[in-house]
Amino acid sequence: MERPTSPGGPRRPVPAAALLAAVLTAAAFCAGDALARVHPFGPRTRDVNDLGNQYVPFHAHLWDLLHGRADGGLLVNWQSGYGSSFLPDLGTYLSSPFAPLVALFPRDGIDLAVYVITVLKTASAAAAMAWLLLTLRPGRWWAASLLGAAYALCGWSVADASYNPMWLDGLVALPLLCLAGEWTIARRRPVAGVLVVALAWTANFYTGYMATLGAGLVLLLRLPLSGLPRRRALATAGRAALGVVLGTGLAAPLVTVVYFGTRHAYPGRVRQFAPVGSENLLARLLPATYGWGSPALYVGVTALLLALALPFHRAVPARVRAGWTLLVLAVTLSLQWTPTHLVWHAFATPQGSPYRQTFVLCGLLVIAAWHTLSHGPPPWRALAAAAGLLALITALASRSGLVRGYTWPVLLLATAGALGGLALLRRADTGRRGRAPAALAVVLLLGAQTGEAAATSAVASRQRLAHLDDYAPWGQRQQRQAAAVAGADDWPRRRTDPGREQTVANDPMLVGGQGAQYYSSLTSDVLSRTLTALGGGWTSRGRSVQSLDNAVTDVVFSVGARVHSPPDPHQDPHGSDGAPDTGPPAVSHRAVPPLVTVRAAPVRAPFGASPYRNQEMLLGSRVYTVPRIAVRDDTGRPDPGRRVGSGPAVARPRVSARCPAGSQVYLWAPHFSGRARLDGAAGDARFRFEYPRARAAMEPLGRAPASGDVRIALTPDRPGVVPGGAIGCLDTGRLRAAAARLTATGATGVTVSDGTLRARLPAGGRGLAVVAAPRIAGWRCATGDAPARPAGSYHGLVAVPLDGRSTSLTCTFRPPGLRLGTAVGGASLLTLALLAALGAVRRRRAPAPHTTTRPPERVTTASRPRP
Repeated sequence: MERPTSPGGPRRPVPAAALLAAVLTAAAFCAGDALARVHPFGPRTRDVNDLGNQYVPFHAHLWDLLHGRADGGLLVNWQSGYGSSFLPDLGTYLSSPFAPLVALFPRDGIDLAVYVITVLKTASAAAAMAWLLLTLRPGRWWAASLLGAAYALCGWSVADASYNPMWLDGLVALPLLCLAGEWTIARRRPVAGVLVVALAWTANFYTGYMATLGAGLVLLLRLPLSGLPRRRALATAGRAALGVVLGTGLAAPLVTVVYFGTRHAYPGRVRQFAPVGSENLLARLLPATYGWGSPALYVGVTALLLALALPFHRAVPARVRAGWTLLVLAVTLSLQWTPTHLVWHAFATPQGSPYRQTFVLCGLLVIAAWHTLSHGPPPWRALAAAAGLLALITALASRSGLVRGYTWPVLLLATAGALGGLALLRRADTGRRGRAPAALAVVLLLGAQTGEAAATSAVASRQRLAHLDDYAPWGQRQQRQAAAVAGADDWPRRRTDPGREQTVANDPMLVGGQGAQYYSSLTSDVLSRTLTALGGGWTSRGRSVQSLDNAVTDVVFSVGARVHSPPDPHQDPHGSDGAPDTGPPAVSHRAVPPLVTVRAAPVRAPFGASPYRNQEMLLGSRVYTVPRIAVRDDTGRPDPGRRVGSGPAVARPRVSARCPAGSQVYLWAPHFSGRARLDGAAGDARFRFEYPRARAAMEPLGRAPASGDVRIALTPDRPGVVPGGAIGCLDTGRLRAAAARLTATGATGVTVSDGTLRARLPAGGRGLAVVAAPRIAGWRCATGDAPARPAGSYHGLVAVPLDGRSTSLTCTFRPPGLRLGTAVGGASLLTLALLAALGAVRRRRAPAPHTTTRPPERVTTASRPRP
């Protein structure tokens, strides 16, 4: 049986072990990126998938907030989505205690800042695990460092979490929560344990939840192994449960806001869980394997061999061997069973990788390995049995396509180093040849661990670039965009949109401005549906809305300046004419109404099928002609189904219609992918449709000729459909007149500060005051001295009824769940303070313990710690 570590036991070099683990981890992590030649050690970008699209821009926005340069504050982000709730995003992406470190870097070094934070988080996880291991059982301090680094550089960390850096907070949280469990067993540091839970859930509630489940399983195993009486064990479990409740309560102000933010978010795709094959599961235990959507279980060959040797190591108590072996097997099976999979993921299968809880199993493997090594190096039979199991795993995994040619040399070298190091360590424990075998064992084991971890990290970095979208780090393009936006910015008198030709999905946060672009797991339903109805495009199944280059929507949303950049050469290296355009961006200006306008009471009708008519509903004026169209194939025959790109006969179809001479021609083809060019126009417009991930946005093509005959040549790159009302002919004169009317009756002054908007209105206004911002949940408005009420909706925008007397409007935003979370957090803090005070009184009133002098404990050769 295992006893809880006594606070008065022999001192161990725990800080030294934690420091060495952190150094080993940072060195291997950076070495892997240097081998892969990725930023900042080479020309290849690290910004794959959501790292480039979400996390780097969000950290850039945090930099702006910390330096007082952002438009908005903690409540509202006025730069994205025409005004989005920011506190849920903060709780999802930026609440880590490491995140504010971005403020120490220059603004144009934001990619380096995120990379350094990633390394620091990974190194901190290694240090925390080394600390935990030496708390669980005494042992060699350098071995705790080795296993701590093995945990921090597990396959989940280097393959999945390294480009989802907020997940790494869960990697740090798991050993810290297990430490809190050990304090609970020893009846020590109750307040610190609660604060650890609160920190874990605040830093990243998603992986914090998984880490809490994992730590709970560890505690449930530790209680019977610790030898505590049943009543005391139950009391310990109760104290741990109370600590979790209080800790999550302290984190409630953020957690509840995120929860309600997801309730109001645009719904993502519902996926059904399908477990991976056993050969792929086993393959991910090996170094230098990669596969998106499979559990990355790699923890290093040394840790794996030690974990496999645990059932055969007779120096370990039988209950310990059985308990940890069964726990590892049970958690492994839970990854593959749908009900337990749902429990791990808070009862919702994620849209991305379905194995985000893998780091918990990696932690359990490392703890099992520590129980093997801390009882002495495994004997030859146990080591032979572990090697045999590893050979069986390798044979079964070799049938998987995830095992590639470069896996074998890394595996062979790592296995040789691990087996050789463990054999030398065993010999040093049983022989009389001094410290030479032990020193050589340390060199072999640390070298093998660092080398294979660096190789595995390098493989993951290269494979991600081959399988995922990637984006260029901050460079000349972003610098030019930021300068163009800054030169045109006039917020809040008008908005400046960073442009339709986006660099990443969150350009406004990265380069500035106040546009429609916004990509988050919490993108509001009303924003996505409103912009879609107006002809907007999106990716990520509706959660990444894009800028809409349209004159009418610019007037509606008060976009007075728009940046026009050439296509990103990183995404389109050949350009439309075979070479990328690397010229500077241009800026166009437009006379637009203020952010707050006065409208007549709207007709209670939902948006229709035509985005042109929907735009007119929001504008309040008829400005489009929507003609009939004809789609013809290469031979000139009409296609009644308007299908394009579905066969050789319609490889280059043409769309024709008649528009008023001189009108601005727009093409709306949400289910078309390719290029479109208006006869006589200078360049192509690009459309991207990919069901169900991406929907193409409406695009301007140019002016209608004097004859009024509009002909558009399409170049599809995949099958698609052109809708019946695809072409809209905008009368720009009517639009200017409509904008002038809205300006004349609109607000005479608007001020914006974080979650508060104030406007001065002309006297006698009746109808509705409409704020050019989506009516997301949380807005309350009042006119004059009237009490604030929940804002109304004008076709998806914030609207407030006017009484004809008030000349002022005040709208305030409070994210849903903030009041509830604050109340729960306050109650938890008060309860924690009362319990801490009660504990202090009890300790003060308790009689002093009777002490006796006893001789020092004799240290035998068998129990003396070895180097």
